[in-house]
Amino acid sequence: VTVETLEKKGFLINIFSGKNCPGLLVSVLEAFEDLGLNVVEARASCSDSFRLQAVGSGGGDDQNEEVIKQAVLQAINDWDG
Repeated sequence: VTVETLEKKGFLINIFSGKNCPGLLVSVLEAFEDLGLNVVEARASCSDSFRLQAVGSGGGDDQNEEVIKQAVLQAINDWDG
């Protein structure tokens, strides 16, 4: 999981797993929703491996790379696939 701050007040979030993870996309999107992040653009692949690249914006002034990364990691840990 990597998170980068974009110039236009947004975040680029990359998630990769070497295995197929059915249902993980939903868990990650729910974590974004809980943070108040709006997904502006996303690319996902869930065939042989899991890969998500998303651009999110919003979430309030207290959002930073580490807060988002920890929320995504928690969603992955809570995922019961």
